[in-house]
Amino acid sequence: MPIITLTSDWGLKDHYLAVVKGSIYTLLPNATIIDISHQIPKFDIAQASYVLKNSFIYFPKGSIHIVGINTVASIDTPHIGVFYDGHYFFGADNGIFALMFDSKPDKIIELEINQDSDYFTFSTKDIFVKAACHIANGGKFEDLGVPKDELNEKILLKPIIDENSIKGMIIYVDVYENVITNISEQQFRSVQKGRDFQIEIRRNQINRLCKSYNDVPEGEMLALFGSNGLLQIALNFDKAKSLLGLDLNETIKITFL
Repeated sequence: MPIITLTSDWGLKDHYLAVVKGSIYTLLPNATIIDISHQIPKFDIAQASYVLKNSFIYFPKGSIHIVGINTVASIDTPHIGVFYDGHYFFGADNGIFALMFDSKPDKIIELEINQDSDYFTFSTKDIFVKAACHIANGGKFEDLGVPKDELNEKILLKPIIDENSIKGMIIYVDVYENVITNISEQQFRSVQKGRDFQIEIRRNQINRLCKSYNDVPEGEMLALFGSNGLLQIALNFDKAKSLLGLDLNETIKITFL
């Protein structure tokens, strides 16, 4: 039985998550359901894409991922299914999948699934659960709708790179208030070429990279590349976002000397 994951902005206060899980178990009593996150900021597809992109690759091939972020369907944002790198995804084509994937998906379909009610406010329960359970029961992906050629594009700003500098931005803040940038280790190394460097962010400067948070004394600022290959700015045992006054979209510059 394939794993079904859930990612949403519902939080944990209301009944929405329980309703979706109950609906899955009704159709698929032996389902394995994994919560990726339900604390995504409301309607924030950029944050959702970051969390899911860094999560789904660790699940086995054949896993099914339901995305409950900004799911109202329209002509411009239809409900879709996506097959990418051995994984199935169901959600609204609101730009989230284009942000997640590094290449064009193997298959995209526009879902054609009848609802059991006349209420159109809970697509995750009424549409995506049915689609996920269809796949989990061995159904064909193509039977869920009609082929679609492209995903709706949403483009995140990429680092500005020249031979002596990289200018990027903060794209995510984790629960420890470590800030994650859009500068990858590959980009850093390709420009560095063994040179010394200086990282500047909100009047703060760092001139070395650490391997772990404990490489500096408690409370001291550090920079390192995380397991996802992206540059982080952190305070050992403290909150970089709050104490350094940082936030999403903040500029970070690396100058190579």
